[in-house]
Amino acid sequence: MNLHDLYPFPEERVNRKRIGRGRGTGQGCTAGKGNKGQNARAGAPTRPWFEGGQMPLARRLPKRGFKNPFREEYQAINLDDLMTAFPSAAVISLEDIYARGLAKRSALVKILGRGETRGVSVEAHRFSKSAEGKLAAAGGKASAILTVTEG
Repeated sequence: MNLHDLYPFPEERVNRKRIGRGRGTGQGCTAGKGNKGQNARAGAPTRPWFEGGQMPLARRLPKRGFKNPFREEYQAINLDDLMTAFPSAAVISLEDIYARGLAKRSALVKILGRGETRGVSVEAHRFSKSAEGKLAAAGGKASAILTVTEG
């Protein structure tokens, strides 16, 4: 048995349409594009959102809201996630958080206060007040790293 003997058999395969190969094929003359018009011309067809030269929907609708170009996105990590990821660590640095995969390397990290903690020193870009309070109460330390835009 050879590869060409396997399914699908040659008679079960559908031949591709050979467009523009004479009138006898059924796809000759205008090659299935109809008569004249924009979509009959050479080149790529119109884009799906093209409205025939009419003012596009995206430009007809009013613009609303405001997009802050200086917004900083923080990746949130809760204290209980930190404690499960580092069960015996006394110091948790930002590099450790990145290395463990809790946050992307390019992300700014904010520690939130869900869960219990122990006396551990944590390094991140930001801390919520509850996270700072829980770390201080357990005998730990929250050290915030200043980013370039902060100061």
